[in-house]
Amino acid sequence: MGCFYDRGLKFSCNGCRYCCGVEPGYVFLCEADIARLCAFLHMERGQFLSTYCRRTAESGFRYSLLEKTRNDCIFLTEKGCAVYEARPVQCRTYPFWDTIVKDRQSWEAEGAFCPGINHGKTHSKREIEEQMAMSMLRHMGVWE
Repeated sequence: MGCFYDRGLKFSCNGCRYCCGVEPGYVFLCEADIARLCAFLHMERGQFLSTYCRRTAESGFRYSLLEKTRNDCIFLTEKGCAVYEARPVQCRTYPFWDTIVKDRQSWEAEGAFCPGINHGKTHSKREIEEQMAMSMLRHMGVWE
């Protein structure tokens, strides 16, 4: 028996920005994320971390992006993500996280908040599993 996304899942970001704010949360950074963002912003690591990050004990001691008022990501602007080309893996792989694609109910529940779910481009099972693998490796701190 296969999984519910054997034939793929539809998802296209429509720019609603819900995943970039509204509710408090964490955007965890792996070392590759930090390096990519530092290069993109032309900043030294220490300056980047002290300006845009917080240290958290959630899931071990790691860095997460700061939030502005209303829980918006520090990089969210009226025009969208200011660091889109260098955005963290957590952002790149959404909504193909193991907690969201574990079953149809979880996928549909996320769709209640994300209007891009079940709309737009069909992502193949292979694409979904590649995104999940990247997300899992980043979560474990080993994705580079």
